[in-house]
Amino acid sequence: MSLGLYLVTDRALCGARGVVETVRRAVDGGVGIVQLREKHADDAEQLRQAERIAAAIDGRATFVINDRLDVAHAARERGIPVDGVHLGQGDAAALRAREELGPDAIIGLTANTPEHLAALARLPRGTVDHLGVGVIRPTSTKPDHPPALGIEGFALLAAAAPVPCVAIGGVGLSDAAQLRRAGAAGIAVVSALCAAPDPELAARELLAAWNEGADRGAPGGIETSGASR
Repeated sequence: MSLGLYLVTDRALCGARGVVETVRRAVDGGVGIVQLREKHADDAEQLRQAERIAAAIDGRATFVINDRLDVAHAARERGIPVDGVHLGQGDAAALRAREELGPDAIIGLTANTPEHLAALARLPRGTVDHLGVGVIRPTSTKPDHPPALGIEGFALLAAAAPVPCVAIGGVGLSDAAQLRRAGAAGIAVVSALCAAPDPELAARELLAAWNEGADRGAPGGIETSGASR
């Protein structure tokens, strides 16, 4: 699984184009992992969205569900190709997700403090595949976010983490190369793709900027254990 460019969906920012078409175009542009984030949809609507998004991805990217382990599990039971979940902080949630979804599922976990890393270290190895670390900069897509880490703060956490770290929160085009050089295994974006007039073009530009960071020997694009599509 390549974590290089990671799309987190936002229904409001996608506007009239819609989430599914935004995902389709972003994956056309090179997005490697898509996270369905629907904070206000009921179970049935989340399952419908998951099915449509999986069809739009068509095996070209990894697909995970934000927070809703029950939705991910239900989708898999229906044969919808969901690869895993991304969870907030909580040891029990990560352990339960691994138990329910199995050893090949992708389990991502949010982390933004040394205490979060310490909690991760107490989990059995292989429970979590990667971390979402941020926010990097203040962002309106997550108004209740913790204090921004900045690139230096991200680098400190990434260096201490036992699994690959994806930078998230206010990440823009100008940050991509710097974050890769700072140790990011990927960059997760919301508005940079969901609000872009052309998500495919925006994804290509973000990937080009991300790849510039590799010129200096950065570790970005780490392959992780778990399912790949």
